[in-house]
Amino acid sequence: MTQITSTMAGTVLQVLVNTGDEIESGQAVMMLESMKMEIPVEAETAGKVSDVKVNAGDFVNEGDTLLILE
Repeated sequence: MTQITSTMAGTVLQVLVNTGDEIESGQAVMMLESMKMEIPVEAETAGKVSDVKVNAGDFVNEGDTLLILE
């Protein structure tokens, strides 16, 4: 099990994957807004999304878990 975490504080603009999706390493899984900039969050490893922990509009802090991969 691998966790994808936020690298900075910001607001989740868009969740680009759903539970059950197969993703590849380097694939954008979310878009965050921080300091009026849109920042993509990319998966570091390939896997299957087992749980999405946040929704669009949620505020996250650096280190918060965004989603979990199997």
